[in-house]
Amino acid sequence: MMSDIAIQVEGLSKQYKIGVGKYRHDSLRDHLTDTVTSLLRRNGRAKEDEGILWALKDVSFEVKQGEVLGIIGRNGAGKSTLLKILSRITEPTTGRAKVYGRLASLLEVGTGFHAELTGLENIYLNGAILGMRKAEIDRKLEEIIAFAEIERFIDTPVKRYSSGMYVRLAFAVAAHLEPEILIVDEVLAVGDIEFQKKCLGKMHDISREGRTVLFVSHNMAAVQKLTTRGILLENGQVILIATTPEVISHYMKTANAIEGQAIVHLHDHPNRVPGMIPALQKIWMTDNAGKLLSVAPMGGDVVFHVEYATDSSVRQPIVGLVFNTLAGERLFAINNKIAPGAQITNGPSKAILSCHFSRLPLVAGEYPITVTFAKSVERDFDTVEKAYRLTVVPSDVYSTGCIPEPGHGFILVDVTWKFRTPTSTRKPPPALVQDSTPDALEGQQTVRLSTISGDIRPPA
Repeated sequence: MMSDIAIQVEGLSKQYKIGVGKYRHDSLRDHLTDTVTSLLRRNGRAKEDEGILWALKDVSFEVKQGEVLGIIGRNGAGKSTLLKILSRITEPTTGRAKVYGRLASLLEVGTGFHAELTGLENIYLNGAILGMRKAEIDRKLEEIIAFAEIERFIDTPVKRYSSGMYVRLAFAVAAHLEPEILIVDEVLAVGDIEFQKKCLGKMHDISREGRTVLFVSHNMAAVQKLTTRGILLENGQVILIATTPEVISHYMKTANAIEGQAIVHLHDHPNRVPGMIPALQKIWMTDNAGKLLSVAPMGGDVVFHVEYATDSSVRQPIVGLVFNTLAGERLFAINNKIAPGAQITNGPSKAILSCHFSRLPLVAGEYPITVTFAKSVERDFDTVEKAYRLTVVPSDVYSTGCIPEPGHGFILVDVTWKFRTPTSTRKPPPALVQDSTPDALEGQQTVRLSTISGDIRPPA
């Protein structure tokens, strides 16, 4: 029985031709050149697959009704192509995708709205596309407008909206018009932090109502919190279908296997504070064995390396790392002056300072890191804001089977709970005696504590 299946994908493949096209030949020379090139390809002297890209190749999976599925992978893995096929925006080259139920999708900015129509008109247009009656849309209208927070601009053509306003309205429409299947791409990254939280909450509500959600994101913390099962795509193929923690763990290992992508060059970085002398050169992250990392496990053993270069020797080089939230809130800062291991006097003009975290104290999420450099204790010599974007992925850091969520805060603490039952038969100390008299100021009371007698030491 297929009654519990929301999406069924079988042998799905999508091919694109890149750099090769049919052009009008303006001369005999162009025609002859194209003919010879085609013959060379056919004779094997040129690659037959030249100019062909398989965005998806033989992808198969099923999604049950009410399931929340995360789809992750690096840029170019085929995630957006898959969602476009499921949303009927593009057709597959081979294979088939069956969707059972009314589907609403939120893909890249610009998809689904008519630029010349107002926000209000686009709400009714999208509802009509989903097969809803006007009365159904009327019932949801105020809720959609309030969620999108664009009451003042609802009668303005959407071509005049900012990207943030556009995304807010698009998500509000997609989520509130009661689709049986909701598909959301990384587009939510355009919105501000508070709106992203609101969207994730709404998707959680949708899943609890028994509707199906497909969620694509590079934010592993959001994927971990929202989804129960995941798919990892790589080069258009399915690498793994498993529980979300398993998929994220595998993705972390494969992402870290790609060397070179985690090194950030700072010399010409656009976020350098104006007026600074460019001394900071590079920042990168490794594990304790020196293997280059592009993402860090929660509570993991990681090392940040900062390379600097100046035109002369440095009296007291001080390198600092400032960890922030995406909202710009400072979490903590550390430098080699206050932490042990590399307090240097009369340092060289070029060097690498490394900061070792034996237990990275951050929950899963994205954290911009500002890098600072000073030639001495007097003042900063060079500062690059948001120089490095740290991605922390979920991990069973406490070995309890429970993974800390962003709702618990940003910082991991190294604690152990202990349980015991009271064993002391000692009588509890006498209760506090309150001697209260009216206070002359605003009718408040002044509380005086009498002397407490008895043993007030903690029980053995």
